[in-house]
Amino acid sequence: MRRIDFTNTQVASSETARDINRGVLLNLIRRRQPISRADLARVSGLQRSTVSLITEQLIREKWVVNGPVGRLPRGRRPTFLRLNDRRAILVADVRPTQTTIAVADVNGRFLSQEAMPTPGDPQTAATHIADKFKHLMQTHSGLVFQGIGISIPGRVDQVTHRVMFTPNLKWPQFDLFDLKGPIEKATGISVQLENAANACALAEVWFGHMEKVHDMVVVTIAEGVGTGIFTNGQLARGLNGMAGEFGHVPLDPNGPLCTCGGKGCWEVYASTRAALRYYHESSATPYDMNFQDLLALAEGGDELALRALDKMAHAIGKGLRIVVAGLAPEEIVIAGEFARLWERFGPVIESEVAASVLVGDPPRVRPASDPGVARLRGTVAVVLQKHFGPKDRDAGQDRFVSIQTH
Repeated sequence: MRRIDFTNTQVASSETARDINRGVLLNLIRRRQPISRADLARVSGLQRSTVSLITEQLIREKWVVNGPVGRLPRGRRPTFLRLNDRRAILVADVRPTQTTIAVADVNGRFLSQEAMPTPGDPQTAATHIADKFKHLMQTHSGLVFQGIGISIPGRVDQVTHRVMFTPNLKWPQFDLFDLKGPIEKATGISVQLENAANACALAEVWFGHMEKVHDMVVVTIAEGVGTGIFTNGQLARGLNGMAGEFGHVPLDPNGPLCTCGGKGCWEVYASTRAALRYYHESSATPYDMNFQDLLALAEGGDELALRALDKMAHAIGKGLRIVVAGLAPEEIVIAGEFARLWERFGPVIESEVAASVLVGDPPRVRPASDPGVARLRGTVAVVLQKHFGPKDRDAGQDRFVSIQTH
């Protein structure tokens, strides 16, 4: 995939010029709203006539609306433009025990959220998720729904758009599942599926502060460990869409059994499940608890909980040594509930990463911009990039583009 960088304000002269210029203006409006047409022309480098034509088209399409009128010492008063927040996106974050369903506007603001237990098979999951979406569409009948984004703890076949490799969901492993088709049929809205770690990477690119970062790895710490790779300004897919499965790199071939069938994978030491195992191994009291309970104990000063999380943090850092050696990213972003205790455990991870650097400064390590909703916000970006980015006319599909502006 070619990288199209919106920081380059040179106007395209190819057959894709209109799409590219449309994407430039949409993203400038998104980043700088409210903004006038004159400022759009100045920042983009496009002619004012071109800006006027494209913005009028965006207003007709109801992506953009006129906002307040500005004041100037003299001359015509400018009308400021902003995105139409009546455009909405339905999103879902599918996890092993719980699926979160939400409605967001095009600015990534959530208008409602609700949770449901995750069904044990994909067919039932598709039916239940579609039913929730239809209910939300009725509840928010005044909105125009632009698309559906769904993040999953697995991978998506880029040709068939079916779900594959979902070991932590415990769905059958040797078939490709069609979540997309049944939900599209039930709702009448286009569905985009994305790996959870990739979705978190998209959340950072679209809604974080990534203007000057072109090489980043986002690591999701949950029931498993996933990595989304943003390299040279684009999302890496790899063969069969499997790029980034560092969580299933074995650190110890004699270690505990992993859900993928291997032994001693990174995620059996660094996941939330690992932290709970560490706690139970050190506690004589049997206690049915989840990771949120463990975090609450740690925040309350429980020594066993703090030790379990410290062990988890060291394991995260040690696994990141492989990521640093292989990819040399500028930034490593940690997403997940674990980031709540970043002030205490972030330095542990940072020291492990620093020890792995052979030359130069270590990559910056930080928590996600909003770790609690990174997956959901990323699924909003999955849908937006289909409309805000230029079309790939050769492949017949959208390219992922690095959305950056001065």
